[in-house]
Amino acid sequence: MKRISLFGYGKTTKAIAKKFPHAIFYDDKATSIYHDNDGFEVRPASLFNPLESDVEIPSPGIPPENQLIQKAKNLVSDYDFFAHAMPFTIWISGTNGKTTTTQMMQHLLRERGSLEGGNIGTPVGALDTKANIWVLETSSFTIHYTNIAKPNLYILLPLSQDHISWHGSMQEYVDAKLKPLRTMQEGEIAIIPERYKDTPTNAHLITYKDSDDLASYFGFIKEKITFKGAFLEDALLAMAAQKILFGEIDYEKINAFVLEAHRQEELYDSKGRLWVNDTKATNLDATIAACKRYEESFIHLILGGDDKGADLEELFVFIKDKNLKIYTIGSNKTKLNTLAKKYSIHFMACTNLRDAVTKISLVLQSNETALLSPAAASLDEYSSYIERGEEFRTAVKNIS
Repeated sequence: MKRISLFGYGKTTKAIAKKFPHAIFYDDKATSIYHDNDGFEVRPASLFNPLESDVEIPSPGIPPENQLIQKAKNLVSDYDFFAHAMPFTIWISGTNGKTTTTQMMQHLLRERGSLEGGNIGTPVGALDTKANIWVLETSSFTIHYTNIAKPNLYILLPLSQDHISWHGSMQEYVDAKLKPLRTMQEGEIAIIPERYKDTPTNAHLITYKDSDDLASYFGFIKEKITFKGAFLEDALLAMAAQKILFGEIDYEKINAFVLEAHRQEELYDSKGRLWVNDTKATNLDATIAACKRYEESFIHLILGGDDKGADLEELFVFIKDKNLKIYTIGSNKTKLNTLAKKYSIHFMACTNLRDAVTKISLVLQSNETALLSPAAASLDEYSSYIERGEEFRTAVKNIS
């Protein structure tokens, strides 16, 4: 029996332990050996001994410099560990929109026996291997640790700066996203942004610049799709999988998909003014997309949080000529204020998110837009982007 070591006590590793109860967890937060409610053994990370382990599987978010990763001799991702049992598999990755694209694709393929999982919902270790298709949202963290598993169909959304502090550089981040192309085989298909068209691969490459390219290549009529902006591109990529696999185009079905909360979610206060909850915009590209969507009105833009080491200069170059005002919050507030001064953008430093909502409410006009699109993660002040979005919702609801 293989001795299995699980790095990190999280959703991904717990799913594996349920199938292999003899596995042992090693976790940075553990201070002594204990057994959880399921009887699984959890040890402090310092007790890991590579000589007592045959295979090590990390939680995807554990960075490469972590002591457990450094000591490991037989490190594989959860994707690698279950590679032999995977059915036909679609991986969706990218900087923004991968969750929506994954959910849209599952919506279209569910009747074909597909299951959704990976980075969202059900971890790979808990998915039914008898399903016809796995639709997996796949993070750059997972890809970094994956060397055996590969997708049969790979869909890559556009890339912009994200997780730079984890990967070390933008190039390392891009390399991780392109890594699956190296192991894909003839007969398999990858849909990727045109700028990466020269990436070596044996897969058949389909490249695109924008939604017009995707619609033209696959014969989609954009006017029949109700989604706009970034969501339109998500929908087209989801439809591309349906067209490739089954030769189908189903406008009615894609239009029936309901977007999840916290991504360009429109709210109205007691005075009928528009507030947009885009808390899931945790990087500059997502915020740029949101600004484009609402650029016909004056925008009161709430920015700030944990930017994960990203260079936000590109965002400020984009917004410097836009009709907007910035309200800065979070741990990178000083950095944002400095950039606003550099590009002569009107800004107001705020104590926190609620303070920003209060300040905007005092001046917001009925024909303007208040937009929470932080271009940063939330973990400096919140447990998740969802908690940040819920606080925003509550603050807007309480406006009198």
